[in-house]
Amino acid sequence: MSFRIFSKPLRNRSRSRLPPLSSIFLRSFSHTFSQFTRPTFGIAFDIDGVLLRGDAPIGGSLQALRKLYDDSGALRVPYIFLTNGGGVRESKRASDLSEVLGVNISPLQVVQGHSPFKHLVNRYENKLVIAVGKGEPAAVMSEYGFRNVLSIDEYTSFFDNIDPLAPYKKSTTINGANHEKTVSNLAEKKKVCSERVDAAFIVSDSVDWSRDIQVLCDILRTGGLPGREFGHQPNLYFAHDDLEYQAAFPCERFGMGAFRIALESIYNKIHPHALQYTCYGKPNPLVFRNAEAVLKLVSSVHQNKMDANTETNHFKTLYMIGDNPSVDINGAIQAGSPWFSILTRTGVFKGRENHDKHPADLVVNTVEEAVTTF
Repeated sequence: MSFRIFSKPLRNRSRSRLPPLSSIFLRSFSHTFSQFTRPTFGIAFDIDGVLLRGDAPIGGSLQALRKLYDDSGALRVPYIFLTNGGGVRESKRASDLSEVLGVNISPLQVVQGHSPFKHLVNRYENKLVIAVGKGEPAAVMSEYGFRNVLSIDEYTSFFDNIDPLAPYKKSTTINGANHEKTVSNLAEKKKVCSERVDAAFIVSDSVDWSRDIQVLCDILRTGGLPGREFGHQPNLYFAHDDLEYQAAFPCERFGMGAFRIALESIYNKIHPHALQYTCYGKPNPLVFRNAEAVLKLVSSVHQNKMDANTETNHFKTLYMIGDNPSVDINGAIQAGSPWFSILTRTGVFKGRENHDKHPADLVVNTVEEAVTTF
């Protein structure tokens, strides 16, 4: 049986504990928002399908974010971006978001699906690990502190004929933090081919499913030594398990969860033991607990306080604003108090009524409407 870091909830959260969504409540909450310089709430925004579609702002996201700052540009309400997406360093994602959304965003405010990988550095710091995905997966891992990491592009280039379809592909791109390690160096090639891979990290969405599934199966079923006999499976980590997400195309696109299903199905057909793996990302309740800690830190930084755990940083309510009921809303439900879920209709969810399986505390048309509600 496959292992995941998250577990299913024993029962659905009771709706009776939620405050009534009446106009009186909303007016009262709006008053609190405007009167206190240290708000008792924080916000976690999903990105794709809530604030952006592709690279284009949607749902009044520019106006929504500006409401969280005062006239001088100082942050009034602590908020973060809590996304399962990734593939780039948090610093670069913050810079890109700042440019597109028109506000100053710090790397601290960006929590991506692969951000928890940094907590595994002590375990794999000097061991060979493989990073899979679009963008700069090896550079991401290197910035976290992994000293011996190769992207799957780089790793594959050291093995002759490991990808049988390579001759039919237009180009092979070698990216990542270790690009300077040229494949023409025979000594380096021999070293890599004989060194055991200790773990594989799916950092972001795979660009070449056929090659990546082939090479990962080679690594995982041979104990980290492709081309050898069967061995103990190295550890496998997924940044998240989203089956689909909203991109620029009108219909949802397959995500990392779909890639995981494909890899697992094939691996279990060719290996006597089922694939073992760990999934991070939403809806894992641990992600929401970490998000609360980050929001406290964001609040602390903007209040010029040293301790993010002081009573002044206690949140009565944390808002998760997302477009995916099975990920954003389900995660907030599992996390429980003080999380309050808000579902937008600008992404994966487009229903007229609330979602039947993972009902949000509030359903709105756009993120601007959600923020205006405060």
